[in-house]
Amino acid sequence: MKRIARLIRGLLPRGLLGRTLLIILLPLLILQGVALQLFYGGHLDVISRRLAGGVAGDVGMVTELMMRFPSEEDRGWIFHEAAWRFDLSLAFERGATMSAGGFRQGWLPILPLEGDLVQALGERMRLPFDTDWQTDPRSVIIRVQLPDGVLHVEAPRKRLFFGTLYLFVIWMVGTSLLLFLVAALFMKNQVRSIRRLASAAEAFGIGRQHGAIKPEGAAEVRQAAAAFNQMQGRIRRFINQRTEMLAGISHDLRTPLTRLRLGIAMLPAGTEDDASAMIEDVAEMERLIATYLAFARGEGTEQSQPADLADLVRDLAARAPKDGATLEVEAPDSLVLPLRVDALRRCLGNLLDNARRHAARIVVALEEVPRADGARAGTQWVQITIDDDGPGIPEDVREDAFKPFASFSDGGTGLGLAIARDIARAHGGDITLASSPLGGLRARVRLPA
Repeated sequence: MKRIARLIRGLLPRGLLGRTLLIILLPLLILQGVALQLFYGGHLDVISRRLAGGVAGDVGMVTELMMRFPSEEDRGWIFHEAAWRFDLSLAFERGATMSAGGFRQGWLPILPLEGDLVQALGERMRLPFDTDWQTDPRSVIIRVQLPDGVLHVEAPRKRLFFGTLYLFVIWMVGTSLLLFLVAALFMKNQVRSIRRLASAAEAFGIGRQHGAIKPEGAAEVRQAAAAFNQMQGRIRRFINQRTEMLAGISHDLRTPLTRLRLGIAMLPAGTEDDASAMIEDVAEMERLIATYLAFARGEGTEQSQPADLADLVRDLAARAPKDGATLEVEAPDSLVLPLRVDALRRCLGNLLDNARRHAARIVVALEEVPRADGARAGTQWVQITIDDDGPGIPEDVREDAFKPFASFSDGGTGLGLAIARDIARAHGGDITLASSPLGGLRARVRLPA
């Protein structure tokens, strides 16, 4: 049962427009099915049996007259009266017998005309007969076996078939198609506003400046668009306030750090060892503050623009200090996508710096991979992997490494990985850590293409 349910879900459309049109189309199809069933089972069946009974009665009357009055003179009078009063064309083949050919099926097997005619002829005549619906497209040929020959009767099809059937089907199907087309046009306009709202939300989620969207469509969609615009404004104000506040705090911290450095320089002789350690601590604090100031300055001002990620990766690898480490790059010739170039340069630079400080060999690979997370068909991830042969990070503390000022076994602390992940997520992607085939750490950066 579950497999059947999954199969049905797989056949159903996933988009709002497709599902809405299916909701409209199914009742129309059910209505047509019910109407046709009532028409075929009621009106058409009754009318068809009555028309077939009329033709069968006329044929039966003709056969009875021919059997009662078998002379040539009477047969001519019977043929004349049948043609005039019953609209039947008669011919008699004396001494002939019917071949065992059976009934030749008609031109519209979906209609009950043939069965009704055969049943009516069987009820009104006790003689062998057969019907032919194929020889003449305008008539039905009925052959009746008489004692002295075979009677051929041509009955016009119009006596058995009524044209309102065509009119009924055409009107029913035509009006349904017209209603479906009108509903599809209206629903397409309604879904278009929802798609624009979804695109704006997706663009805002990955840090692209989309601007306020124009409320349009149904009242509920307009309300959602207005709420989104308000939410977007609040989030941007919050980000700007947070960035300005943290940038101000980081800037203000430089004044006491400068005083500390001056105080350390004025320490009396004999305290060089203590002063050296204090100077290193102050330098580390200044480096952290400079790093966050650079991040805070670019977070709220830089906009996404098309850039070649492959060139960016190769440029970072060429500019990175080697310090005895070998660095290899595997990347396509070109890979253009919307990026915050300075922010992503800072993100990848932090990851390369971390690898360079702990490893002797670094391999950077850039590739496109399929996106299998339920997103729209055709979208992909761009993946950047940075492998090294360093000591790595234990699996149970890899997620903690992204926390600000996380401490590591080598004594290092900082904001490098925290800022790198923040930048990747601002692009709509993420950073994960894993074990590297080289024996060290693998940092995997994924960005939506």
